[in-house]
Amino acid sequence: MISRHSDESLPMSSADPAGQASGAPGVTPPHGASGADHAETWLQHGDDDPTDSAIAPPLHLSATFRAADAADFAAMASQSRHPRYYTRYGNPTLARTAALIAGLENAPAGLMTASGMAAISASVMALVSAGDHVVAQTNHYMGTTRLLGDLLARFGVTVSFVDQTDTAAFAGALRPETRLILVETPVNPTLALTDLAALAALARERGILTLADNTFATPLNQQPRAHGIDLVVHSATKYLGGHHDLTAGVVVGDEPLIERIWDAAIVLGGTLSPQDAWLLLRGMRTLAVRVERINATALRVAQALESLPGVAAVHYPGLTSHPQHALARGQMRGFGGVMAVQVVGGYRETERVMKRLRLFAQAVSLGGVGSLAVHAAAMWAGTLDDAAIAAAGIAPNLIRLSVGLEHPEDLIADLSQALAPD
Repeated sequence: MISRHSDESLPMSSADPAGQASGAPGVTPPHGASGADHAETWLQHGDDDPTDSAIAPPLHLSATFRAADAADFAAMASQSRHPRYYTRYGNPTLARTAALIAGLENAPAGLMTASGMAAISASVMALVSAGDHVVAQTNHYMGTTRLLGDLLARFGVTVSFVDQTDTAAFAGALRPETRLILVETPVNPTLALTDLAALAALARERGILTLADNTFATPLNQQPRAHGIDLVVHSATKYLGGHHDLTAGVVVGDEPLIERIWDAAIVLGGTLSPQDAWLLLRGMRTLAVRVERINATALRVAQALESLPGVAAVHYPGLTSHPQHALARGQMRGFGGVMAVQVVGGYRETERVMKRLRLFAQAVSLGGVGSLAVHAAAMWAGTLDDAAIAAAGIAPNLIRLSVGLEHPEDLIADLSQALAPD
């Protein structure tokens, strides 16, 4: 079993004082690694291969692999996620990366995809059929919102959207044909939370599958499976890769579910490049130290923002002012590097602040070594109409900040000068 983190300076879960993923199944190291009881160690040794003396993992760029004979070829073609048949089906580098991430989430199996949306889309399309019903949150990443609100309807799947902060709303939306509950916590971009344990219990009573997007939290700050969630997805483009240089996705869970999703994924074709999988594997070696530093810096920045003139509100689960701070402390160990800031004024004043930022790059994505900022209403306007933006609670004066590895005082100074009146 992998402990989430060993640094006692980080906020600890009140339900999990030892930092251990209580209730989660143990994970067998994929290559016989030993001593990987903590996440930091697993990230360095969870994919050790005793048959290979190389310290750095090899990169397998081959699209196809040689079979020894007809019987071997038949076995390769029929095995789920065979790592040496055809890269759309599986690849040694992808298999190694999936195993490392699955171990972090205390899951028996994982599947790499070309992006976070490829992971979510393949998972949903594998788990529901015409006539089925899905319950989801009103707030989701905009790509997920479009999948649920537009694409599924074309295939005869209905979706109900509810307030993620209200477990009773999820219960009230359930139908006999409900097959899946999809959540994202903390959610993009408002940082609202979903009660994972309560939702998992609700779904389990009715035999409904649950899927959680854990991108904002990372497996070091939150483990949905420890709270009873069936499947966990990540946009590995973000914190797992951590360097703004790759696009990748992953879904982890029990073997039968991952096999179902793989069967859909090879048809949909969202195959991760081995090159990006190798970069992801390299980036994950520093995940623990990056997340530890980003957690501390983001909390310091959020606390400073609350006292700055020109700030109307700061939304960050680590702040005691966050309306769900108690829930955050109960199901998260650290609070991540993303926060939403509402400036004093409207859309135009928010654009003025954005233009004055120097260290925060105005760019999409999050979770990397460099700090980023987006004017949420401007970004979402390219994908959602005004009504959908308003329904998602995205105010015109909201800026989403992704805190990186810069010194916190430099980031605070940058925000202070950008927020200052002319």
